[in-house]
Amino acid sequence: MPTFAYKGRNSGGQLVEGVLEGANSGAIVDVLRGQGLTPVDIRESQAKSGKPGSGLNLNVPLFRQQITQVDLLLFSRQMHTLLKSGVPIMRALNGLQEAAINPEMKRVIGEVRESLEGGRELSQALARHPRVFSSFYLSMIRVGEATGLLEEIFFRLFEHLEFERYMREQVKSALRYPGFVVIAMAVAIVIVNLFVIPAFAKVFAGFGAELPVMTRVLLGFSDFMVAYWPAMLAAVIGGVFAFRAWVGTVQGRYDWDRLSLKIPIAGKILHKAALSRFSRSFSLGLKSGVPIMQALTNSAQTVDNSFISRRVEGMREHVERGESLLRAAISSGIFTPVVLQMVAVGEESGAVDDMMNEIGDMYRQEVEYELKTLGQQIEPILIVLLGIMVLILALGIFLPMWDLGKVALKR
Repeated sequence: MPTFAYKGRNSGGQLVEGVLEGANSGAIVDVLRGQGLTPVDIRESQAKSGKPGSGLNLNVPLFRQQITQVDLLLFSRQMHTLLKSGVPIMRALNGLQEAAINPEMKRVIGEVRESLEGGRELSQALARHPRVFSSFYLSMIRVGEATGLLEEIFFRLFEHLEFERYMREQVKSALRYPGFVVIAMAVAIVIVNLFVIPAFAKVFAGFGAELPVMTRVLLGFSDFMVAYWPAMLAAVIGGVFAFRAWVGTVQGRYDWDRLSLKIPIAGKILHKAALSRFSRSFSLGLKSGVPIMQALTNSAQTVDNSFISRRVEGMREHVERGESLLRAAISSGIFTPVVLQMVAVGEESGAVDDMMNEIGDMYRQEVEYELKTLGQQIEPILIVLLGIMVLILALGIFLPMWDLGKVALKR
């Protein structure tokens, strides 16, 4: 029986971690709920029990088609449309299962139908698939079940997922251009050192004259790359895998997310995009009737940044101690004075949800503006870097050739 590592929260909101054995992740969810825990994350452990030499089990997530955010987005939109049209939920799920293109999504919808037929509520059936449906998604579904507005909740979830997808695509597009330029410059440096400079080295050796310091440095670095390029390539590949392993740890992800917010130009875009997602999801939770503690916890899981997520969890702890939302936001240190003023107005007027929604829209507009002007902001930096590279090559290669040419003419 496979082993699963789980993370959950108890009734006091404290994070609990452990390992359990079960037939699948759904069985682990049932066990955790029986213990009074709310599942946050369930992952199959690498160490699996079973008979040795039993062969490779191909029924693992590695060999399954992944369920993307687009699949979940379409599921939410279609459920809203079907429920609003008066279609019973079992017929709606049956229709979606037959129409699903993704085999994995078809399987998940089928298991949700089976759970409903077994007497479970929709939120409990969805909770058996924590890798597909987040805690935020499940909390919203529970609110819809309690209020009888399930179709409206599905529509709000669709809007939220569409907003998240839009923000992620915008941030990716913002980082694509500078990343491409940096990679192109690195490739150019490698080509120059492996092929261009060695050709000039033969020319310089023929003159038999003493070369400038810059030229000797370039030739030395080129000789090093030519002699040890396999080791350097292995070091680069190893560094990439080491970085991915480091980011895969909890502390590594936290440190990297914190450092990424300090990257010039790109850092502020990532920061604003994360705060926009938090503000919109927090507003959506409050509007739907989710308690403020649960709304903070759920929205912390939507920001896609471990550093900001921990700061939001810190806000939750401040509110639990009886402090106002404004003081909690100030203590987090992630909001600007303008946003803090809007939070204060929202608390005084009793319209925190509306104010948080406006904050989310404000951050979204700022991200869009930053993306539109990204080229203008990054061009000077790239020009300076290219200029430095050309200057080094000119001083190291062409200047000594010019000096040696003048000496030959005087002779």
